[in-house]
Amino acid sequence: QVQLVESGGGLVQPGGSLRLSCAASGRIAGIDEMGWYRQVPGLQRELVAVTVSGGSTRYADSVKGRFTISRDNAKKAVYLQMNALKRDDTAVYVCYLLGSTWSEGLGEYWGKGTLVTVSS
Repeated sequence: QVQLVESGGGLVQPGGSLRLSCAASGRIAGIDEMGWYRQVPGLQRELVAVTVSGGSTRYADSVKGRFTISRDNAKKAVYLQMNALKRDDTAVYVCYLLGSTWSEGLGEYWGKGTLVTVSS
């Protein structure tokens, strides 16, 4: 019903920047939250940043001041500008949507992820 497609991952040197994009498609009736989690093999999935329908945002302490999340409601898209990247930011970044479709109630939807590698 809902598909999330991420883009923008890649290899970047420490201190560099990347911008991730996520576009949602499908019979979406409303979006409560859109955001990003990240996953490192062997570790628990971690919230990176999320934007709520009222406009507020939340960030993991580890990325505050370096990452900025933004959302385009008309495009049903969310973006993550990542600056001053560190090796510890290396992970698969997964797009997340909490919303409802025309045929179902509230649900969580996840993208397949995009790999970000921070290395010299």
